[in-house]
Amino acid sequence: MSGSFAPSQTTRKPGVTATSGGVVAAQHALAAQAGADILAQGGDAVDAAVAVSFVIGVLEPWMSGPLGGGAMMLWREGEGAKALHYGMRSSAALDPSYYPLSGHGKAGDLFPWEHLVDDRNIIGGSSVAVPGTVDGLAKAHGRYGTLPWKELLAPAIAHAKLGLHVDYYAALIIASSARELAQDPDAAALFLDDGQWPKGSGWTALADQRLDQSRHADTLDHLANAGPRDLYEGDIAAALVRDVTDKGGFLTAQDLAGYSAAWQEALHIPFRNGALWAVPELSAGPTLADAMARWQTSYAPDQAQTPAAHLARAQGLYDAYDARLTQMGDHENPKAPGCTTHFSIVDRHGNMVAMTQTLLSIFGSRAVSPSTGMLLNNGIMWFDPEQGKPNSLGPDKGCLMNVCPIVGQAGPRRFALGASGGRKIMPAVAQISGQLIEQGATMQDAIEAPRLDVSGGDLVVLDERLRGPVSDAVASVFPVAHAQRLPFPFAFACPAGVMREGVVNSGTTETFSPWGDGIAETCKAAR
Repeated sequence: MSGSFAPSQTTRKPGVTATSGGVVAAQHALAAQAGADILAQGGDAVDAAVAVSFVIGVLEPWMSGPLGGGAMMLWREGEGAKALHYGMRSSAALDPSYYPLSGHGKAGDLFPWEHLVDDRNIIGGSSVAVPGTVDGLAKAHGRYGTLPWKELLAPAIAHAKLGLHVDYYAALIIASSARELAQDPDAAALFLDDGQWPKGSGWTALADQRLDQSRHADTLDHLANAGPRDLYEGDIAAALVRDVTDKGGFLTAQDLAGYSAAWQEALHIPFRNGALWAVPELSAGPTLADAMARWQTSYAPDQAQTPAAHLARAQGLYDAYDARLTQMGDHENPKAPGCTTHFSIVDRHGNMVAMTQTLLSIFGSRAVSPSTGMLLNNGIMWFDPEQGKPNSLGPDKGCLMNVCPIVGQAGPRRFALGASGGRKIMPAVAQISGQLIEQGATMQDAIEAPRLDVSGGDLVVLDERLRGPVSDAVASVFPVAHAQRLPFPFAFACPAGVMREGVVNSGTTETFSPWGDGIAETCKAAR
């Protein structure tokens, strides 16, 4: 037994199945409900994705939002897999000399880069990169959307006007970053009481405390009426540049006006008798392909649940990440939490979306744009501040992300899948996909199955349920740690997936995600 949590406690999340409609699986049930409502109105999976993206930016603002970035995989019936990349970029005006090394060792956030003076690449306006999420949504909607843009933002506007309910989980998340949020007056005003204390109520209270997200609501309302490019070339763009400049950042009007999300040819990954499709560039897609190619030659499908197969998967992940770290320049600290969100959607016609969006760190730059009411990203932290290294900090560069949205096929079944959790994402997506393809698992069983994590360094983290022959086999080669699946912190990634078999759709999320769930378009959740 490790830690203080009861080992006898069990938790299940049944997910949802729909025989005549679509399904949305997201890290917040109310965001999933918003997408399901769009599907019920006759919307496409892409329409639902736009609605979910904006709603979850309101209800889980520390993980993602309109001022972040990410990537999307789509499956279009009759067309196949499509990849859309809308990652953040460094400003063309960025001056690397503004980011001097402090000489005080390593930084303390997601990446073990050398520490910079004043944490300029992590906190505040100087950590802000050019956002991509809204243009990514606009590109997808422009090609495949069927409902008006304005209608798709209406659910998020309504939630923002009401304000995020600060329940125990929200209070816990805010408390975990209160010290840094207090350094930015606008973030402190939004998330803290008296500029310093985490919002929250007594442990037996039923108070309905909410964040004041009225400014966020006003910005979304403007974006709904003016259209998505307003964030890049209109009033919102001008306000955003002014706010970031006032906070010491490099963002310019030219950066925003020149930003464009990119359609890419999907990366095809054959595996056993199935296949996956992933985003091919500046994502974890290539590392996923590397790991799963290693698995195919290291154990047989009928041996997939044996201790030897678990060891082979650990070795394959280790080798794939070793190649990534040395060749692609991504050196994220595997012990730090990744702060991202993922949702997956399938509509009644079989069209699918797997969408991952992020601010990078939890609460991004820990700074709020006062004009928009939204958290600013800290995408500059993706770059190595030391020059002459892979992925070194510089102007007008794309960020190498750990996002790994996929669509896949296993015989007659098709699925869309992804996760949040930084570098823990790819190992989770790979293992869940393996469960679906090799073992014919349902999405629920595949997500709930015990996993291991190898995401940099020698340490293999094993689900407590793998103690015994599996952990013995892995420990014969690697140092091992055991961890329980808990709501906070997440020792493993937090996945969300949907599946289609024939005309039957299903979906679910990480069991221990307190807010996450799968919602069918015919299932009306209580408001």
